[in-house]
This record gives sequence, C-alpha cells and structure tokens, in this order.
Amino acid sequence: MRHCQLGGQAVPCVTARLKDVVVVITRIDFDFSFQPSVKREQIDALHELGFVERKENVVFLGPPGVGKTHLAISLAIATAESGRRVYYGTLAELIDSLEEARAAGNLNRRLKTLSHPALLIVDEIGYLPVTQSGATLFFQLVNRRYEHASTVLTSNKGFEEWGRVLGDEVMAAALLDRLLHRCHIVNIRGNSYRMRRHADLSKAIHPGAARDVSPPGASTS
Repeated sequence: MRHCQLGGQAVPCVTARLKDVVVVITRIDFDFSFQPSVKREQIDALHELGFVERKENVVFLGPPGVGKTHLAISLAIATAESGRRVYYGTLAELIDSLEEARAAGNLNRRLKTLSHPALLIVDEIGYLPVTQSGATLFFQLVNRRYEHASTVLTSNKGFEEWGRVLGDEVMAAALLDRLLHRCHIVNIRGNSYRMRRHADLSKAIHPGAARDVSPPGASTS
C-alpha cells in the first residue's frame, strides 16, 4: 500500500476516485463552526471506527458543498490508518466499473472485489442520473456487503427521493432497508464551503464592491 504524509507521519493513503488519485482529508480540517448542524461528538465517535468493527453504515445527507465528501474521506483515512482496506468511488464510477465488468463477463469477480474492503465510500448519490440496469448492479453490491462490511454514502437527496434517483421505487426501498438497518445518519444543514470561498475571494479581489455606491444626491435613509 502506498503511503503519504499526514500529521508528519507516513500513513496509508486512500485511492480517491477509481483513477488512482490520492486525496488526504481529515476531520481536523473540517470547520465545525461553519456547519453548526454537524455534531462534533458524533463525528469524533465515528472516527473511533466502532461502526466499522460492527459492520454498520454511515450516510451523509445535505446540499452540495457542505462537507459530506470531506467527512466521508476523513473516515476513509482513519480506517486506512487502522490497517483496514478501503475503497472510494462516486456512484457513477462504481456503476461504470460494474457495467464494464459485466460486459467483460467478470461481474461476479468485480462484485467480490468490491465486497471485501472493510469500508466502501460511495460518493455523490443523486448528482447524476442512474439507469435501471446500473441501479440493479448497485443493489447487488449493497446486498453483498450487507452485514459483512461497512459502507459510507453521501447524497444531496433525501431518502424519499432515492426512488427517482435510482429509477425504481421498489428497488430503492429494498436498498434503503439494507443500508439503514444498522446505520448512522448525519444530516448537514448549512451553507456551501465553496460558495463561502467564492465570496471571500470576490471580496479580496474587489474590496470596495460591498460599499454603498448610491448615486450622488440619493437618499440613504
């Protein structure tokens, strides 16, 4: 396993995406003051990895940019540091991987490979449309991991919308039944970090933009 620097020490890295890109993010970098809806105690408890030992799941819900992926990858890093195998991919990438394996006649082998890691991160559920065949493959993967290994998922859609996301209400219900059986849910309600950084950058570039620019003679009362 490759290693990277984290806190001055060489630790196992997590493969981000399915294209061998390494990203290191920890909960230390998370701005809890900007997202007060996130309970630090809950996040700290999750990073103790008891949920991995018990083969439970975690779902991060919330609008884009609030830190769902940040926290998911942070859990992946903590799990990798503990010596466990971790796999990360967006839902679209995982489905593409499974569809390619099916076309090559290697679906069972691929499902077995993805069933083995102690922690699987499934990012960005709801961002891109999923075909019914893709949803079926995803269900097969979740079904194989059910009560055998932990899965962390992120989504910008509430559970009531997953039927539309997956194109099949019945399958979505069966999927959620397995995922939520033993699950920790973190619902993040807040503003986007990216929008905040954009606003901060805009102020830095145009420091006078926020000042009153009323035309001469205009009333300011």
